[in-house]
Amino acid sequence: MGEIVNLTSADGQSIPAYVARPAGKPRGGVVVLQEIFGVNAHIRAVADGYAAEGYLAVAPPTFHRAKSGVELGYGDEDKKAGFALKTAVDTLPAPGVMQDVQAAIDYAGQAGKVGVVGYCWGGLLTWRAACLLKGLAAAAPYYGGGVTSPEESARKPQVPVMAHFGERDAWIPMDSVRAFAEAHPEVQVHAYAADHGFNCDHRATGDATAAALARQRTLEFFARHLA
Repeated sequence: MGEIVNLTSADGQSIPAYVARPAGKPRGGVVVLQEIFGVNAHIRAVADGYAAEGYLAVAPPTFHRAKSGVELGYGDEDKKAGFALKTAVDTLPAPGVMQDVQAAIDYAGQAGKVGVVGYCWGGLLTWRAACLLKGLAAAAPYYGGGVTSPEESARKPQVPVMAHFGERDAWIPMDSVRAFAEAHPEVQVHAYAADHGFNCDHRATGDATAAALARQRTLEFFARHLA
């Protein structure tokens, strides 16, 4: 279902994004933003899942400016490598990786209205995209590390946002989630009896029940805002 398409960012950088196309006419576009493990088999499967629901799905490799072709697993060494790459990308001069996300949004826009969904680090980038980028109609960050920090919470989303969190997520304490929800009554905030990474069935913290409910809610959210 998927193929690699070269996107061009504002500064001329070529970004080899994974693109999954629906069987018929797209009902809209969805940009899928990776965790700290690259556009690996799991992220490609997520993109394929959105394509199966009728969306043109685009998953840009947000590590590309630091290292190309990154596909990590979920072991301790993979986590260390992923954190190092994330740190490298985070230190790029502005706009850094956000211009690559914008290029993915622009490409997805050929299918109509565009939503963005992201996981872990990709959840943070999804929140920033909702606040900073153009061409979006909706955003659904999953357990975005840093989203509930005072600095990020001070941002104002320009499009409807549905945020998903795990109640047992040690990286994102629930008191910070509650503070975020209070600061952003316009955001739909959902918490699940699950851990960080609950959407990923490749991880020990994956939770099929929470993942299915979050996906159902996100699909309904996108159906409403991308129509």
